[in-house]
Amino acid sequence: MSRHTLDARRILCPLPVIRTQDRVAELAPGDVLEVRATDPGALNDIPAWCRINGHRVLEARQADGEVIVVIQVGETDG
Repeated sequence: MSRHTLDARRILCPLPVIRTQDRVAELAPGDVLEVRATDPGALNDIPAWCRINGHRVLEARQADGEVIVVIQVGETDG
């Protein structure tokens, strides 16, 4: 298991989710990805994307004007 970060700050919906999706595609099941975004919609959008795609949300919060979502990559069909 590896830990990774994604800087999705200063971009608007739907780009934080798209960048998260692209980054997750490069990771192995069990890896952890911390996404930092400034678009407040990411607080709901990224966890919703995770539920649909079988990834686990470990943490989702707002702090200091940023959204932080930590996810654990699930199994993929590919």
